Amino acid sequence: MAKSWIEKRDIDKEYQVKINPKRFADIPAGTKMLIPTPKIVDKLVNNIPHGSFLSIKEVRKKLADDHKAEMTCPVVTGINMRIISESAFEEYNVHNDIDKITPFWRVVEPDSKLAGRLACGIDFIIEKQMQEGIEL
Repeated sequence: MAKSWIEKRDIDKEYQVKINPKRFADIPAGTKMLIPTPKIVDKLVNNIPHGSFLSIKEVRKKLADDHKAEMTCPVVTGINMRIISESAFEEYNVHNDIDKITPFWRVVEPDSKLAGRLACGIDFIIEKQMQEGIEL
């Protein structure tokens, strides 16, 4: 049976910091790169204040700084963003308590590819951003 999004988020896995051997995406060869886990991305997003928004680039920069790396892997960060967003929406569907879930709308732009893939739909993200006064 496939794992739930919550199980994927809560997997016990350690982050890694590696030297990138060759150019990858926007990361030059020789860069100290963080490979994040869903847990550390989730923790960062949970600490974004109400009414604030961080772009994915800002999230990647903050994660790298927090874990003594120069940059954060964009691919793994994107995967983790999906995991934490879907797991939060799973929890919302069970408990129907918005204050007890990860506020993923503080990092997901409504016109992004990620937003279009999420089970919550783009309107949910826009509604939550409007309620918090987030303007992009």
